[in-house]
Amino acid sequence: MLSLRLCLATLLLTSLSFSAENRKWATSWTASIHGPYPSGNASAQPDLHFTFPSATTGSRDQTFRLIVQPDIWGTQARLRFSNVFGAKPVTFDGIFAGLHWSGGAIIPGTNHSVQFNGKKSITIAPGESAWSDPVTLAVTKDPKDLAGRKLAVSFHVAGDSGPMTWHAKALTTSFLTAPGAGAKGQLEDESAFPFTTTSWYFLDAVDMMVPASTQVIVALGDSITDGTDSTLNGDDRWPNALSRRVHAIYGNRVSVVNAGIGGNQVVGPAEYSPQKPVGGGPSARQRLDRDVLSLSGVTAVIWLEGINDFSANANASVEAVESGMKEVVDRIHSKLPSARVIGATVTSALGSRNAHGSPEEDQKRKTLNDFIRHSGTFDGVADFDQATLDPQTGGLRPEFVPDSTIGGPGDHLHPNRAGYLAMATSIDLKSIIH
Repeated sequence: MLSLRLCLATLLLTSLSFSAENRKWATSWTASIHGPYPSGNASAQPDLHFTFPSATTGSRDQTFRLIVQPDIWGTQARLRFSNVFGAKPVTFDGIFAGLHWSGGAIIPGTNHSVQFNGKKSITIAPGESAWSDPVTLAVTKDPKDLAGRKLAVSFHVAGDSGPMTWHAKALTTSFLTAPGAGAKGQLEDESAFPFTTTSWYFLDAVDMMVPASTQVIVALGDSITDGTDSTLNGDDRWPNALSRRVHAIYGNRVSVVNAGIGGNQVVGPAEYSPQKPVGGGPSARQRLDRDVLSLSGVTAVIWLEGINDFSANANASVEAVESGMKEVVDRIHSKLPSARVIGATVTSALGSRNAHGSPEEDQKRKTLNDFIRHSGTFDGVADFDQATLDPQTGGLRPEFVPDSTIGGPGDHLHPNRAGYLAMATSIDLKSIIH
């Protein structure tokens, strides 16, 4: 372990084998923000009333240690912090990035200060976000050696944050100090971080400096892309499984990032604001610029969405969803002419409970899938429906139903880890990689 720590602690300077013109920023991790805490759909969330006693006050003089998994690594990183759904300016200081070891601890010698415009603090106004300065990471001689490692991003909120911009369904354990604990991000041990959360706050993207040929694939969608019913800390959502397929063949040349939001819709809700939030966040149409088009180096988008539009609560028409899909695809092609947009067929929710599972919803789903497969709107198709459908019942195949997050019978809407693996395996890699 000591030799590994020493090796990982060696600073990697910009590679001499590439000129600046042959390198670029590429998004390596993202978590689509969708509203102010606690609006959203978290999974396996611990009791947070000790850490956040008041949603209105938000975070109070405390430090977050968020654990994220970059899909590719590079010589340098930059971080995007967001206060898009906040109600007041938020000041962040004591910001550090280091290699996650275990629990709330960081591998000694890898924790490095992150600055904004040369300063160790930044105040972000409501509705705004900001990229950090580049930070040189402590890594091995080859960034590919860090495949599968996680990054610990620590930051202190000075004073009260007010309503916190967040991503509810991280399905990854991160760590928190108590309110009033002050700035603790510089610490490498976990003693100051007794509390945990399965959500991400304020941080919504990580870029890496990589060769200019690197491709970035964005998985855009709802809870089935966000990973509901996958394994807590298991990294087995379908984008994760796709990532491992891609890296086994293409190595560090392709990044797969997840822009899913639990409860998200293509066209609804008609109105969204931080003052009147909806659990699924703003529609795909409303969030497209922030969650796809503003990311670095995007070359392909795989889009799985529509089942929430057809729920009993939303009850959108097929025509409205088709029109919304055409609009989004046109906007992607307009901004990113060389990017490919892959339409994913919507998986069955037949037999589910609450707002899903009706025959009427299933008929709309089938009609939308015909559009995705045959309309010519998309540059290719990922047939997730075919990969997961039980032809005898019209629902999910029975082995894909039991819940992998907390156990239990499952909800007949969200596939488990076996279902997500089947979805990822069904994708034609030639359709998404140039």
